[in-house]
Amino acid sequence: MTYDVARVRGLFPSLGDGWIHLDPQLGAQIPDRVATAVSTTFRNSATSHSSRYPAARRSTQVVEEARQAVADLVGGSPEGVVLGPDHSVLLAWLAEALSTRLGLGTGIVLSRLDDEANVAPWLRIANRYGAQVQWAEVDIETCELPSWQFDELVAANTRLVAVTAASSLVGSAPDVRVAADLVHDVGGLMVVDASGAAPYAVLDLEDLKADVIAVNAAAWGGPRVGALVFRDPGLLDRLPSIALDQQATGPARLELGGLHYSLLAGASASIDCLASLDEGAQGTRRQKLEMSIGSLQDYHDSLFAYLLDRLDRPHLMTIGTAASRVPCVSISVDGVESDKVAARLADNRIDVVSGVHGGSRLLEALGVADAGGAITVGLAPYTTRHEIDQLASVLDSMA
Repeated sequence: MTYDVARVRGLFPSLGDGWIHLDPQLGAQIPDRVATAVSTTFRNSATSHSSRYPAARRSTQVVEEARQAVADLVGGSPEGVVLGPDHSVLLAWLAEALSTRLGLGTGIVLSRLDDEANVAPWLRIANRYGAQVQWAEVDIETCELPSWQFDELVAANTRLVAVTAASSLVGSAPDVRVAADLVHDVGGLMVVDASGAAPYAVLDLEDLKADVIAVNAAAWGGPRVGALVFRDPGLLDRLPSIALDQQATGPARLELGGLHYSLLAGASASIDCLASLDEGAQGTRRQKLEMSIGSLQDYHDSLFAYLLDRLDRPHLMTIGTAASRVPCVSISVDGVESDKVAARLADNRIDVVSGVHGGSRLLEALGVADAGGAITVGLAPYTTRHEIDQLASVLDSMA
């Protein structure tokens, strides 16, 4: 079925503000059903799900539904879904829980392609306990993360590989499975940050062979709720607990503090919305997700090719040409600093990502920061060709 972007745009009331939103990496626009789910749950749930009265039971149901929705999104089990305020916070908690495995004499493999959320927590643990850090480097011409280097980086003492499923800056999507197979051969764990890959790709824990996958609902139009999904839920009970509840089992062992039930309801609604992007999608929620994301991919493939064509100008440099990528790209304008480019676009009611909080190891490695920085443009389910034309028109005026 043809992807109906006009129908999809009708799901997002905030698009009526007159702005062009090309910054889903900072959080996609919120569908109406998500806002409704959040406000309704605020009114009808309790602040705790440990009691027996009706509102508390509704809170329990919200948590269970959120675990199931996230499990459906990544092809996992709800028993392995850890929920929390943000994927970066959860990755930090995971690093603390795994710290006993990452002591002196052990090895960690990190990637220059990754956002800081999947780098900084592991560096802190390595610095604290003496684990040796190895870096998977990016091809500076294509921004690909060559998989052959993991043969050299993963050694007998490697206990963890942390890598992104897709870069939120240049879109490069590395072959995660190669690294996963290698680290599993030496008894290590694979942690994949998929916050940049959803909703652009159908995620599958078994295909990726990730031991833990991290996602962030804000990436596909949900509230700022993060999740870790364990391929083997039993691993949760074998890790040291960081929970305040000494009797906590399963996902609760990594859920520090209380859960925000209204936001969890919004996260579930956002996954349902993602599953309904294709009107013809049928079957289970997982099947609907596969069909809808597949339709969105077809739409984005054509739209992203059009974007790259419109950006093919002498005064513009698009960063990265990876063969496997999601539809986002970083752009540098010759002789103009990225903040000024973003300000000019904002004057024309176009919102893009400018700068990265805390800096970017990837852009630093590429030398982009020395050349004035870059803006990042990402496609969303509601992006249109007309919006790309308007972006290109403003950038052309800066030649």
